[in-house]
Amino acid sequence: MAVLAHPDDETLGMGGTLAKYSAEGVETAIVVATRGQRGRYRGHRDPPEHPGPDALGRIREAELRAAASILGIRDVTVLDYQDQELDRADPREAIARIAAELRRARPHVVVTFPPDGAYGHPDHIAISQLASAAVVGAADHAFDAGSAVAPHRVDKLYYIAWPQSTWDVYEEAFRRLVSTVDGVARQAIPWPDWQLTTAIDTRAHWQRVRQAVACHESQVTAYEGLQRLSPERHEALWGSQSFYRVFSFVNGGRAVEHDLFEGVR
Repeated sequence: MAVLAHPDDETLGMGGTLAKYSAEGVETAIVVATRGQRGRYRGHRDPPEHPGPDALGRIREAELRAAASILGIRDVTVLDYQDQELDRADPREAIARIAAELRRARPHVVVTFPPDGAYGHPDHIAISQLASAAVVGAADHAFDAGSAVAPHRVDKLYYIAWPQSTWDVYEEAFRRLVSTVDGVARQAIPWPDWQLTTAIDTRAHWQRVRQAVACHESQVTAYEGLQRLSPERHEALWGSQSFYRVFSFVNGGRAVEHDLFEGVR
């Protein structure tokens, strides 16, 4: 299960990995906290070109489901929190809702954003904290997730962990990725290669990721740079994906693993 903040996080963040495992027959689910309703529409922020937050939220949810279908994922849940306000959601409620999804789907592996939100985005940081807490809550018999489903212990939790090579391609498409919060510029900091615990070969699936990106048509202006990348650069971006193993009940050690399910029976 991937627990993410916005429609398109699934594709841009880990599309190759989701496509790989779904193609291999792994039951794969996505939980998305918001509909991305506060974003731009084809580069526009205001009417008449922008359809308004509610309409954009419906558009982006449809795009999410179309992209998920291309990636081979049928289990998609949208929690409908407010875009750009996830850090102000009631944490007890949000954690309980995510924990309920974990108990329902019962995944062996959960993947979410790292604590810095990749490039400082407050919604990404919030979902990292909420998802990590929900993994703990879902396993706790005393935690009330508002569901009659039995508690569930996740075997492994991962953070998305992009090294310098991935950021180089992203910034070739998007320029320098910076999130300005409370007047302070937050810039992406690549993970050192030695910190990466997991590298997944997704070369067989990068073209599906490219197709999934195209589903997010309302964001087409933001992705123009991605569409201009050569096939070789697309493969460099989505042909290998890396993660940091936060915890595992089933394996460990210093050697880099090449399967999120390593150690899972």
